[in-house]
Amino acid sequence: KTAVAAVALRLAADAGYQAAVMAPTELLAEQHARTLEGLLEPAGIEVTLVRGRQRPAARREAADLVARGEAAVVVGTHALLEEAVRFRRLGLVVVDEQHRFGVRQRAALLAKGHRPDLLVMTATPIPRTLAMTAYGDLEVSLLDALPPGRQPVETRVLAPEAIEVAWQAIREAVASGRQAYVVYPLVDASERLEAVAAATEAHRHLDQAVFPDLEVGLLHGRLPAEEKARVMEAFAAARVQVLVATTVVEVGIDVPNATVMVVQHAERFGLAQLHQLRGRVGRGRAPGRCFLVGEAGGGRVAARLAVMEQSSDGFEIAEADLRIRGPGELLGTRQSGLPDLAFGHLVFDRDLLLLARRDARALLERDPELSRPEHRATAEELRRRWQDRLRLGRVG
Repeated sequence: KTAVAAVALRLAADAGYQAAVMAPTELLAEQHARTLEGLLEPAGIEVTLVRGRQRPAARREAADLVARGEAAVVVGTHALLEEAVRFRRLGLVVVDEQHRFGVRQRAALLAKGHRPDLLVMTATPIPRTLAMTAYGDLEVSLLDALPPGRQPVETRVLAPEAIEVAWQAIREAVASGRQAYVVYPLVDASERLEAVAAATEAHRHLDQAVFPDLEVGLLHGRLPAEEKARVMEAFAAARVQVLVATTVVEVGIDVPNATVMVVQHAERFGLAQLHQLRGRVGRGRAPGRCFLVGEAGGGRVAARLAVMEQSSDGFEIAEADLRIRGPGELLGTRQSGLPDLAFGHLVFDRDLLLLARRDARALLERDPELSRPEHRATAEELRRRWQDRLRLGRVG
C-alpha cells in the first residue's frame, strides 16, 4: 500500500501540487514519514511531519512550510485537520487505515483543497466504503497477494474459560524463541464496562501469576512518547517476550518474530480491528496463530467471530461486515447500519447496479452540472433533498 501511495504522491508533487497523508496514530505517521523520505527525497521531494505532540516552535515551522507551499508531501495525524494547517495547493489526500477515521474527518481534510484527488487505504474497508465501490464513484485497486514468505495466520475462537489454551500457545512460542501479543480493549477499568479487564491490570496479573518466568511489557496510548518508544524497542529487540497492549498495536507495528496474538474480549472489537490485530503476527517466516477470546453468545457477535475463523481475506471480511452491519449512509456520516435511502441489493442486484452506474456516468459525461433543461428538475430535487450532504458522497 505504501508503495502505491508513494507513486501517487510523486505524481502530485511533479505536477506542482501538495499532497497530504493522514494516519491514525503518531507511531504510524512517524513510520510513514521515514519510509516516504527514503522513497521520495532522492527525487528532491521534501517530506514534512505534522503531529499533535510536536514542540510549538516545530509545529509553527511545519505549518509555515505547508502554508507557503514549500512542503510538497505532508504526513500527519489528526493534527492535519487543525485550523493552523493551511495548504497552498492541495491536490491529493491519502488516508491510511481509513476505517479509523470518521466521514467528517476525511471530509475536513479534503476541504483544505479545491477538489483534491482522494486515495483511501485499508486492509478491511468499512461497510459504507465497500458499498460506495458498487453504488458510488469509488474505484478499487486490490492487493490480494501475501508478501513473499508471509504465512497465513491460524485463527481460533475461545470461550474465556478455555484461556489456558492461549497461554500454553504463548509458552510454546516463547520456548522456540518467538514472541506474543495480548490485547485488551481499554486502558483503565471502567464502571460502564465492568466486565472488561483493563490492560494495566492484565499486565500485572500476567507478569506475576501467568508468566512469572517471562519478560512481560505494557504498551498503551497514554504512555509518554519516550516510554512507548522504549517499550517498542525492547519488544523489537526480543528483550520483551510478551507484550500486553491496547489497540495502539493495531497499525504500524512490524515485529516479524511475533507469532501469537491473543485478543481478550474479542466480542468488543469490530471485524476491521480484529483483522488488523491478527495481521500483527505471522509477518516473518514462521506461521502465526491468533486466539479470539470472548463471549460469542449468538446473533451478530457469533457471526462476526465465525467470519474471522473462516477467512483471512480482508475484502471477504469487509463484505461479511457489510452483510452483518449494513452499509450506513452514502450521503451522510454513518459508516454502518441500515441506509436511509433504499437501494438494490448489493449481491443479488449486482448486474442491475453496474448498468445503472454505467448510465449515470454516461449522463454526467454529457452534462456534468445537470444544467440542461431536461436534467434541471433532477438537480433541484437532489439539492432539496440532500443539501450540503451531497458533498459527503465523494468522501471514501
